[in-house]
Amino acid sequence: MSNTKLIGLNRRNFILSAGAAATGLASPAIAQSIASSDVVERDVTDVVNRNVSSFRSLEWQPYFSNLRKGAILVDIDSRALHMWTEDGGYKLYPSSVPQSEDLTRRGRTSIIRKVDGPTWSPTPAMLRRNPDWPPFVPAGPDNPLGTHALYLTWTYYRIHGTHDTRKIGRKSSNGCIGLFNEHIAEVYAKAKVGTQVLLI
Repeated sequence: MSNTKLIGLNRRNFILSAGAAATGLASPAIAQSIASSDVVERDVTDVVNRNVSSFRSLEWQPYFSNLRKGAILVDIDSRALHMWTEDGGYKLYPSSVPQSEDLTRRGRTSIIRKVDGPTWSPTPAMLRRNPDWPPFVPAGPDNPLGTHALYLTWTYYRIHGTHDTRKIGRKSSNGCIGLFNEHIAEVYAKAKVGTQVLLI
């Protein structure tokens, strides 16, 4: 390719072509955000909260003092869950996050229970907001917790799967952190009771 053609490749073309390449590799939530009309011609740092640029890998050291039993960091603004295993392995997952700031909890907690095939009961506050909801949902395809759930020290807060894949990458939960079912299965397999969790 000549220098003239290289110079003609502006930032917008680069971003759009990178987005097209990533669409085949990324999950639906990421691909959707790349292909959206939010990408505009300006410095990429200006659009960090509006597209895949905010979905980036992180190092564990600024957030945790060690990796004993592994560590999970949930970045609410980026709608991403970062997981490190004890041996230093790392994986990044798109997530759903709480619908509003009053439903959002930030800070340090840990996993106290792991459930394969969780059942679900709405909290008293959820039932007040949605009186027509059932008081109990058994494990299965209608369960809002998906296939697996990690229970935290905070009452009612979980990291769990979802059968409604439209929720991933969005502000769509009542407080919990949701993952695609295939992703929560991976996290569930690697996480331990006692794994440290930080929501920022």
